[in-house]
Amino acid sequence: MARTGKFAAIAAQLDRLNEFDREPVPPDKLQSATKFMGLFAGEHVAATEFVIGAFFVLHGVSFRDLIFGLLVGNILAVLSWTFVCAPIAVRTRLTLYWYVRKIAGPGLTIIYNIANAILYCILAGAMIAVAATAVGLAFGIKSPKLTDVLPNSVGWVLLVFALGACFTALAVLGFEKLSKFAQAVSPWIFLVFIGGAIASLPKLGVHANLDNIWEVARTKVWNGLPVAGQEQLGFWHILFFAWFCNLAMHIGLSDMAVFRYAKRWAYGLFTSFGVFPGHFLAWICSGVMVAAVGRDMNPGLMAFEAIGFAGVACVVLAGWTTANPTLYRAGLALQTITPGWPRWKVTVAAGTATTILACFPIVFMKLLDYVALYGLVLMPVGAVIFTEHWILPRLKMEPFRAEKRGWTISWRVLAVWILTLAAVFVLPIHLYFKWLPGYAIAVLLYVLLQAWPERKSPARRPA
Repeated sequence: MARTGKFAAIAAQLDRLNEFDREPVPPDKLQSATKFMGLFAGEHVAATEFVIGAFFVLHGVSFRDLIFGLLVGNILAVLSWTFVCAPIAVRTRLTLYWYVRKIAGPGLTIIYNIANAILYCILAGAMIAVAATAVGLAFGIKSPKLTDVLPNSVGWVLLVFALGACFTALAVLGFEKLSKFAQAVSPWIFLVFIGGAIASLPKLGVHANLDNIWEVARTKVWNGLPVAGQEQLGFWHILFFAWFCNLAMHIGLSDMAVFRYAKRWAYGLFTSFGVFPGHFLAWICSGVMVAAVGRDMNPGLMAFEAIGFAGVACVVLAGWTTANPTLYRAGLALQTITPGWPRWKVTVAAGTATTILACFPIVFMKLLDYVALYGLVLMPVGAVIFTEHWILPRLKMEPFRAEKRGWTISWRVLAVWILTLAAVFVLPIHLYFKWLPGYAIAVLLYVLLQAWPERKSPARRPA
């Protein structure tokens, strides 16, 4: 009985963690610039960096293509956050998931938010799995191989579940706790990436005076030779990957959940505190580390061989700082379809599903393609919201018809989502390039459908 009462008291305290899930964020709850700097630094200097940067080496990217592709692609990503996502978030102060309801109707919002939550859970699961490769070294648990799809041992599953519980616990605490945690650990994580790369250089034959470092980079790390079974990538692949690896967050507008707390839209520029240390320098550092271990795709091993147990701790914390905001977004996405549940319960449910997914190594062994696909799936709805918010008012077209007419489902939004995805998947171009023409297709198609005259009817019905 006492235990039941204690649990009820904890649950009641968690219920008071109001994250303004269904209402605009009030002015007195807006966050400072330093909170955003810390949050983005923590999220983008993360466990994925150990995987993505290493995969560029395995895919035979040349050094020149890597540097220039990452430079241009990351600039485009920062501009996308700044001029697409942040202004809409600051104007509405709503989460993407609640804003979609006004445009697509509650019925379609349920479908969209379930898709969002599933995709984010898979991504967070990849972070837990990457962290597990590091912790497994300390307990003698063998990590999965590059070709593994299913869990390789009971020990791996138990380890993943233990880490999943820890990751979920912090995600429950909300935006402010996430940003504080990221601020505390992200500078150290970044330094470990740098230190690991420097410590790996002698294993690759770099002289003490560094006079041959560029030659080693071009011939032993990014030498343009993919390993067996991996597709070769070039400049345009790297540019588009750096731009769209966070497509769901900026062009897809999921980071409205974060920027609704921003004092002004220019806070979008603070994403540069994350993407350039994480999606530029950290990717380069992880490439050096994987080359030093003979191109063995094992983040924990890469970090341990480079810098010992400090590297292991870095992989764990890097996974944590990425999985936390991702689980937070998943919880917000599910919040709109579980009106009777507080956010913390939804986040725990999302964390449980994420942990189960993390047991399967395919979630991080196929990370490059997964990142491309999950951004592509969510992109059409982001295009619809952008069109509703900025383009329709300038064309003197009525916005928010679903909300005004009480539609459960807007067939216009649903048609754009389905037809855009059908169009991009048949386009005879590389997966990484499909989203840009897809975005243009979605915007044009939605404008045309909004211009289509409505049938007059006294009764309410789906659009």
